[in-house]
Amino acid sequence: MDKTTRKLRNQDINPCIDESNASQKCLDVHNYDKSMCSAYFQRYKDCRKYWHNIMLQRRRDGVRPDMPTATERQEMLAAIGGKPY
Repeated sequence: MDKTTRKLRNQDINPCIDESNASQKCLDVHNYDKSMCSAYFQRYKDCRKYWHNIMLQRRRDGVRPDMPTATERQEMLAAIGGKPY
């Protein structure tokens, strides 16, 4: 795997790997008919938007790293009762 691919597949960097995998699997199942997978695409977009806002807030507050680690994200999601997207 090249450096970019490893970065995108890293759980600590990319919080939306599950949503990405689900949308890719949907495309595979439906022979790349994008109209059949719009719900998966929307879920991925909502995930990215949610974690992007968290990242921006952490930057404003001076918290490092900007993106919470995978374990921190799990704790955050558990505290609010699951995924808000």
